[in-house]
Amino acid sequence: MLNLNANVLNKSQVFLYSQDVVMPKFKFQCNFVKIPVMETINKNPILFTPSAAAEIERLQREDTTTVGKMLRVGVKGGGCSGMTYILEFDEKKDNDIVYQENGFSFLMDKSHAIYLMGMEVNWEGGLNSRGFTFTNPNASSTCGCGTSFAV
Repeated sequence: MLNLNANVLNKSQVFLYSQDVVMPKFKFQCNFVKIPVMETINKNPILFTPSAAAEIERLQREDTTTVGKMLRVGVKGGGCSGMTYILEFDEKKDNDIVYQENGFSFLMDKSHAIYLMGMEVNWEGGLNSRGFTFTNPNASSTCGCGTSFAV
C-alpha cells in the first residue's frame, strides 16, 4: 500500500508525494482542469391552474394508493377524436421527465411533449361542470366531452 501526501499549491495545482517508497522520494504534479457544468433546464410543457393543483394535491393526500407516486400526464390513442389525455398517479419510468408546477411534481413521457406543449389543465368544481378541463393549443379539434382531441 502506498501512502500519498498532498501539498496544495493553489486552486488548480497539487503536489502528491510518498515517504513510503524505499527508493528516493518521488514527486509528481497533478493539474486539475475546471470543467464547466452544464445544466439542462426543461421548460415546463403544461400549466396547472391553482384550482387544478389544489385538486391534484387533495386527491393524492386522500388516496393511500398514491404513496410514492407522482401525477402522470400524457396521451394515448383512442376517444372520439383520436387521442385522449392521461391523468393518473404512477411511478417514474426510464423515458419520463419530472417537472415542477404549482408546488407539486408531475411526470411525462418525453415523446408526449409534442402533443401537450403549452396545454393548460384546470379544475372546475361547479354544479354544471365538474372535473379537469384541458386547453391544448396543439389540438386541431376536440370532442364535446373535452377529454379527446386530434392533432
